[in-house]
Amino acid sequence: MKKLLVILLLSATITSAQSAGATGLSFLKLGSGARNIGLADFGSFNGNDISNYFYNPSLIALNNTTRFSFTHNQQFFDLGSNSISVASKILGLPLALNLNTTSVENIEVRSQAGPATATFNANFFAATLGSGYQFNDNFSFGIALKFIYEELFNQDASGLGFDIGVTYSGLIENLSVGASMKNIGSMSALAKESTKLPADFRLGGEYSYPVESAKINLIGLAGFQKYLDDDESHIHAGLEVIYDDFFAVRGGYITGYESKSLTAGFGVQWKGFKIDYAYVPFEYGLGDNSSFTVSYIF
Repeated sequence: MKKLLVILLLSATITSAQSAGATGLSFLKLGSGARNIGLADFGSFNGNDISNYFYNPSLIALNNTTRFSFTHNQQFFDLGSNSISVASKILGLPLALNLNTTSVENIEVRSQAGPATATFNANFFAATLGSGYQFNDNFSFGIALKFIYEELFNQDASGLGFDIGVTYSGLIENLSVGASMKNIGSMSALAKESTKLPADFRLGGEYSYPVESAKINLIGLAGFQKYLDDDESHIHAGLEVIYDDFFAVRGGYITGYESKSLTAGFGVQWKGFKIDYAYVPFEYGLGDNSSFTVSYIF
């Protein structure tokens, strides 16, 4: 039964009782990269982490290197997600690609009381390709296109969506602000109903405060987020403490969710190689979420 509840969260209900305003494909709501997840799951506003690009594609414009990352996100009830990201400049055009697979395994099928008669997996996939343009030293714009696929029992569907974003850093030194709209698009029908994408609006900022005498950099971020078809909105706030550009600890707080509020994590980096970990506890016996990211800057 618990796995069934996860399925209902990940995809729209395929019965005729589905409401017209409901959204599904909640795997698109999963965080991108362990650093961001540990830092309140909002998305940082600098171009130093490839996972930031998929919260706000305008940050792709700030990338001048080749980057690679792999993230494994393990949640409750055998819900697992893997993500591969690559970013580089090709013929002067900054590009970023993300491939995400999410699945819930061994869901039991019963036609009557007693042992399960069969099992099946629910599978979800998204491929996102984005680019950005930097108008000047302070202002950048970006857009990303995504292909989405879902498979549930013996039904499947596909669709297209896009994300857009802007970033501005000219208000105050070390302050960046930005806004993004994600998951705008549509899906083909899954059985008799099409799944509605979880359209997502974000507005926020990030401030960096270096303490050079202690080799410490403090990064604080805060922002407002709303899924357009939900009544509730969310405030995200996070703090990262980086020592000597080598070791970082992170924490965050998110409002508006019944089952989660706190996030935490840490990371180490050395000569372009980074390992990040994030931990998010859930209430009501749902368990915990652990995320690992390995990345490299060439």
